[in-house]
This record gives sequence, C-alpha cells and structure tokens, in this order.
Amino acid sequence: MKLRPLSDRLVVKPIEREARTVSGIILPESAREKPQEGEVIAVGPGARNEKGEHMALDVHVGDIVLYAKYAGTEVKLDDVKYLILRESDILAVVEEA
Repeated sequence: MKLRPLSDRLVVKPIEREARTVSGIILPESAREKPQEGEVIAVGPGARNEKGEHMALDVHVGDIVLYAKYAGTEVKLDDVKYLILRESDILAVVEEA
C-alpha cells in the first residue's frame, strides 16, 4: 500500500533513537522520548494560492527533517509507523556539512 498526501501535507517515517543510555541501561518504550526526526517518504502537490495554482513545498522525498514534538497524525501501515504532517510542522531540514 502507498500513501499519497494531499495539499501541503507530507508523510514522514520517524527515525527511532537508541533504546540504551550511555551507561548501558536499556529504556522501555514508555520511557523513551517521542522522535522528532524523520525521513520524508512522500510529499503532496502543495497548497493552492489565490489563483488556484499549487505552490511547491520546500521539502523533498528523501530529506531528513526535524518536526514539532506533538505534530501530525500517526498512522500505521504494514506494521510501520508514519506521521502525516503539514509543511508548517517541519522545523528544519537536516543537511550534511
């Protein structure tokens, strides 16, 4: 199955961080922080302007992004968790130096 976001929405696959602390303690899922980083899997065509034209999004498929902590709607597809976010929920695109 494939997700095709509409308007200015995008589908992000959250990147899970280590479940182990620096000292070696394994954290249960309930004690872990909610991820705020993920890979863009799909993007919508963009919101429409006053003329009815689509305005392109600033993020692209494959980008690694940082998003607001409690943003978006979580969906599960084929046992994989995804987030559907608005472009305005994206705080930054991670770029390598």
